[in-house]
Amino acid sequence: MDRTTPIVLVPGLASSARIYAQMIPALWRFGPVMVANHIRDDSMAAIARRILSEAPPRFAVAGHSMGGYIAFEIMRQAPERVAKLALINTQARPDTAEATARRRGLMERASRGELHAIREESFPELVHPSRRNDADILKLVHAQDEDVGVEGYLRQQTAIIARVDSRPTLSAIKCPTLVLTGDADNTIPNALSKEMAEGIPGARLLILDRCGHLPQPEQPEATLRALSQWLGSEVV
Repeated sequence: MDRTTPIVLVPGLASSARIYAQMIPALWRFGPVMVANHIRDDSMAAIARRILSEAPPRFAVAGHSMGGYIAFEIMRQAPERVAKLALINTQARPDTAEATARRRGLMERASRGELHAIREESFPELVHPSRRNDADILKLVHAQDEDVGVEGYLRQQTAIIARVDSRPTLSAIKCPTLVLTGDADNTIPNALSKEMAEGIPGARLLILDRCGHLPQPEQPEATLRALSQWLGSEVV
């Protein structure tokens, strides 16, 4: 009997399939792997609808950062299709007024051709302090900027700004859920990961050591181990 589970991986803001590239061969043994394209629409609802239209009938979904916001919307639209859920360095809360103002400023700069500079400036806060001079991870970040492009980035930020509060629906999530984050994530504090894990029945919380907001390249082995354990868990 075939017990494999198709896997849908959702990248974050200004991120592409490259963020999961190291992990796909190992995850593939659990089932077919699809990396969602989340740069074509400017609302969470539309992004989720398009992913659902392209995804297998039933699948496990892992969302990183913005990808987690999308995963929550997928759960609202089609919970019966999600076998397992992984929330990676993300949160359930909506944007604050301060965060929205900051995003609009970044959007203005990106529109002026400063996306590369924006990502360069934000890099030290994206990663663990020990990784701030990691040229390979910075190269990965910039390669993803090119993948997403300015228009894709603007659509993503528009969707993020308008996202809804997912906290009221956490208790309705019944599938096996992993909440994964890094101990030095300055983008989304650990307290918000704990909040999600406490709100989702039976969720497992894992905080990786010496890791910031990009666990896939910062701690690839630990991240892959966590995702493999999640994929190998019993489907309920």
